[in-house]
Amino acid sequence: MNFWEKVTGSDLTRDWKAFASRAEALPDDYREAWGQIVAHLFPYGDVTGRNLTPITDSALGLLEVSAADGQSLQEVLGDDIQGFCTALAGGAGARTQRDRWREQLNRNVARKLNRLGG
Repeated sequence: MNFWEKVTGSDLTRDWKAFASRAEALPDDYREAWGQIVAHLFPYGDVTGRNLTPITDSALGLLEVSAADGQSLQEVLGDDIQGFCTALAGGAGARTQRDRWREQLNRNVARKLNRLGG
């Protein structure tokens, strides 16, 4: 990835278009599960979402292989798609972007309060 792609995000656009075209080839139930996976993974992304690209690529690959093998969606993901996504993102304690922003805000407020009081 070159500097221009990183600044404009064109690499991400290209990746997500490729994901969308791959997902279109999935059976309907798998395509619906893909949409849920993406929705549940987004809170774990950084500002750009670049950290999610390899995770979503792997998840989509799992769906593609499982669909080709004729496995049911239940066999592949179980009943808890959100739990599956949490495990992909690093477990129940994985920090979301909202957590990072909250921590940054708290640090900034504490720093300003220390300046006023000190």
